[in-house]
Amino acid sequence: MKLLSLFTVSLLLLIQTTTQAQMESIVHEGEFGIGIGAAHYFGDINTRARINRPKPAVTAFFRKQFGNYIALRVGATFAQLGYSDIYNKDNEYQQRRNLSFNTNIWELAVQGDFNFFKYVPGDPLYAFTPYVTIGLGAFNYDPYTYLKGQKYFLRPLGTEGQGSPLYPDRKQYSTMAMCLPIGVGIKYSLTDKINLGLEILYRFTTTDYLDDVSKTYAPDAFAQTLPDGTPTVWYQLQDRSYETGDPIGIKGRQRGYQNQKDQYVTAMITASFNLTSYRCPSAN
Repeated sequence: MKLLSLFTVSLLLLIQTTTQAQMESIVHEGEFGIGIGAAHYFGDINTRARINRPKPAVTAFFRKQFGNYIALRVGATFAQLGYSDIYNKDNEYQQRRNLSFNTNIWELAVQGDFNFFKYVPGDPLYAFTPYVTIGLGAFNYDPYTYLKGQKYFLRPLGTEGQGSPLYPDRKQYSTMAMCLPIGVGIKYSLTDKINLGLEILYRFTTTDYLDDVSKTYAPDAFAQTLPDGTPTVWYQLQDRSYETGDPIGIKGRQRGYQNQKDQYVTAMITASFNLTSYRCPSAN
C-alpha cells in the first residue's frame, strides 16, 4: 500500500515537472492590442473634476515583454473631449460665463508597465495580475464650439487676445502638447493567445488650452462689430455671458485659471493577442 502511494506521488510530481518544463519553454515576447472606452476632460470649465460628460475613446498598442513583470508599450489613442459651463449647476459665475468646447485628441505615447504578479499567459497559476503604468506622450488637439448651429474653431479666433497688437505677450497657442500618462490596470490571460484587461489612464498635460480658456477677458483685442453693425463671430465667442444676462467679460477680468494645466483621463476595456517564442528545455 505504501509502495502504491509512493508511486502515485512520484507520478504526480513527474507530471507537474514535465508540465512546468513545457510551460517554461514558451516565452511571452509581447502582445498587440486594442481598447475601447470613454474619455473625460478636467480644466477651467470643469474645475471640480466631475465625471458627468464622458465621450468615446479607442486605442491600439504594442507591448514588448521583458520577463514576466516588466514591459515597454507604444500606443496610439483617439479620444473626444468636451464640456460646458451649463453643467456647473452649483457655480453661478461659471453658468453666467457660459463657455463651452469640444476637441478631438490624437495621442502617441511610450509607457513602462510593471506587473504586481508574475504573468504567464496560458498558465492558470499566473493568469492574472494588476499593474501600474507611467510614460510620456504627445498629442494633437484643436478646440471648437458652436454658435447658432455653426461650428467654429477657437484657436484661430484668438478669444483671449492672442495675436492682437494690444496684447503682445499673448501668442497663439500650439495645437500640439505633451502629456504624462499615469495609470493602473488589470489583465487576465483568457487563453495562451488572448488577454483581456481594464485600464484607467490619467494624463497631466503641458497646455492650459484644451478648452481655449486660460487667462483674462480681452474684449478690445479685435473688431467688435462688422460694417453693418452686427457683432463679429470673435466678439460673440470671446464672451458668451450675453446669452445668460448682462455681459460680464470686462477687460482684465478672470476668464480662466492660468496657473493650472488641463488634464484628461481614459477608461478602457482592452483585448490583446500574444506573441510567443519557444526556448528549448535544458537537457538537465
